[in-house]
Amino acid sequence: MGVKIEMFKMMLYLSFPVSMFWISNQAEYFEEYIVKRKREIFPADEQLHRKELEDFKERMRARKEQRRLKQISMESDN
Repeated sequence: MGVKIEMFKMMLYLSFPVSMFWISNQAEYFEEYIVKRKREIFPADEQLHRKELEDFKERMRARKEQRRLKQISMESDN
């Protein structure tokens, strides 16, 4: 009798975290709760700010690349 109770407890201890993990990783749950919550915290105005930041990063990367090319061409001339 004691072994059966221990087996039941072990099954319960293992099934609860596994089932919670499975439920929380469902796509519908993720879309419904997590994405909506993220949009509440970071509204659409934040998306515009993010676009400006991405554009700035792109300009800086292009500028850095131009400097590298200029430096390489100067080294090759010498």
